[in-house]
Amino acid sequence: MVDVTPIWTVPVLPVALAVLALSAAALDSVLAGTVRSAADPLREAARLLVQQRRRTLLRDTLLMRCGVVSLLVAAVLAAIVLPLGDAPLVDLPVGIVWFNAMEVCVWGSLWLTGWGANSVHPLVGGYRFVAQGLAYELPHMFALITVALGAGSLSMTGAVQAQRDLWFIVWMPIAFVVYLVSALAMAFWGPMSQPLGSDIAGGVGAELSGADRLIFQAGRYAILVVAAAAAVPLFLGGGNGPLLPAWLWVLIKTAGVLAALIWTKHRVPAVRMDCFTPVSWVVLIPLTLVQLLVVGIVVL
Repeated sequence: MVDVTPIWTVPVLPVALAVLALSAAALDSVLAGTVRSAADPLREAARLLVQQRRRTLLRDTLLMRCGVVSLLVAAVLAAIVLPLGDAPLVDLPVGIVWFNAMEVCVWGSLWLTGWGANSVHPLVGGYRFVAQGLAYELPHMFALITVALGAGSLSMTGAVQAQRDLWFIVWMPIAFVVYLVSALAMAFWGPMSQPLGSDIAGGVGAELSGADRLIFQAGRYAILVVAAAAAVPLFLGGGNGPLLPAWLWVLIKTAGVLAALIWTKHRVPAVRMDCFTPVSWVVLIPLTLVQLLVVGIVVL
């Protein structure tokens, strides 16, 4: 059975997502040393809204814009199963699977954006993200399976309820670290930002301009925020905590994970996928399987 929260709470999700995305953009600019004031992200958004769109020869505009828009849509749809306090907007019994499915949609979004531009650099960026997905997705899935096994449920709320006495990060540290690495990869952020690499003139987003670039950037920050927010119900006990209300604990924990991911961008260099893939398959997958085995033994 699917539980849906009251209709008056529906606007809370996009507002919270927008505020956190703007905060992430501002913090990113501060750490990069390119910000003059807190209003800079808003000024950049206004500039892109009035900027004339660039057009490449024989591009597939429909495919490209489907990719750009679906990136933001995938982030919102992934967020609907994340508990904002005591319950998510839509409490699916398979919320963990839904979250993973929406995250996989990002693959299609970047590929369509890169392919539709009919330009070399965006296409190379699209291929890079597919290679990145093949590298990180299996460890990512095993980390999610570990959480589901420990909770005895595929529901996000079930995972939170299972952590009332002990957060999963305490006895699933390997799964947590692997999840954070995959969060960087799914948001093509920091060391995993090769699909937007400067060596290929910006990669997937090289030919985007105007409102298209604005929506793409918003989708990227939204994916980053959702990836950080998902770590809270999966590993950090959701809204469980002393004194403060559940929604405030969720916000504080999300902000902490988000700040760590943004900090990583400015401290860790970009990783080439031909170097990361062997590490992922030879090191991360066996480690997550060992973690899964340990959790399975504890549960039994």
